[in-house]
Amino acid sequence: MTELKSACELFKAAYKNRYTWDENFPGYSADIEIKQGNELYTGIVRINSNFTVEVSGFGEEKVQESIHNQMQDLITHRKRTSFEKAHGKNQFNLGETDATGAVAISINGSAMGANYKVRDTEICYVRRVMGSIALTINVKESLDTGEGYIPSDYHAIFRNAQTGELLAERELQDTFEKVGDYYFLTHQVVHSIGEEGKTTTEFNFSNVRLLEPAVV
Repeated sequence: MTELKSACELFKAAYKNRYTWDENFPGYSADIEIKQGNELYTGIVRINSNFTVEVSGFGEEKVQESIHNQMQDLITHRKRTSFEKAHGKNQFNLGETDATGAVAISINGSAMGANYKVRDTEICYVRRVMGSIALTINVKESLDTGEGYIPSDYHAIFRNAQTGELLAERELQDTFEKVGDYYFLTHQVVHSIGEEGKTTTEFNFSNVRLLEPAVV
């Protein structure tokens, strides 16, 4: 029981140390520019205070849908959810500590099942299965906001969960800026690595502005 409690406490401290938007989050909007080779796309994104997403201005529906999904993923990491609600029914097990001081923790009971590594109250490694996809993320660097950390340089690998076949590999570097009381993604570089080499996509978010509360 002591080992399980220690694993839970270790993971809980890292989970609560993540940077998230608080209950007063007003929502925001931003202009977005996407560059990939000679291709250039521009549009507008908006995340409302209730965490719904609006994307407009893109000429291609496929691009607009991709950005919408990207914003939904961002909300998953920034929306504040209590540890008890997210992991209260899970069991935590300690694994080995690697040469960098990262402690392996496996979780039983989670719908997706997951393995993590925690170092210095930060989650620095994630491996979980989502349907037919096994996702592994290694965090290289993070931003300390003073209100929690945000991964800023990380490596993502997608594999077939059954066969282990490599489906996609990406290196990502994120830049954040504080607007008002909140930190927002303002620049992202994604290097997609495949058999034909590396493709780089750059996302620039500008004119980031908080939304005004609705007048009742």
